Amino acid sequence: MNETNLSKDFVVSNPLGIHARPASVFVQTATGFASDVSVTNLDTSNTADGKSVMSMLMLSAPQGTRIRLDVSGEDAVTAMEALSRLIEEGFNE
Repeated sequence: MNETNLSKDFVVSNPLGIHARPASVFVQTATGFASDVSVTNLDTSNTADGKSVMSMLMLSAPQGTRIRLDVSGEDAVTAMEALSRLIEEGFNE
């Protein structure tokens, strides 16, 4: 088993931040991968399970929040690419 650990920082760009719809889209994408996914609010140090909508909502990440995405597992590279694109595109909002 070849496990990869990746980490990348972002700034939440969509106007309403990570609210219910973007959290749901993020979790739907993350659960499509075997890798573990976590998101840390770098301003508050709160960390969320990227596969739990409730956990993502508890991040309290409005527009402008600095977040760190950590992905680890066999498909981490593919998961990181998909989730990075989602964040960079403002969760398609």
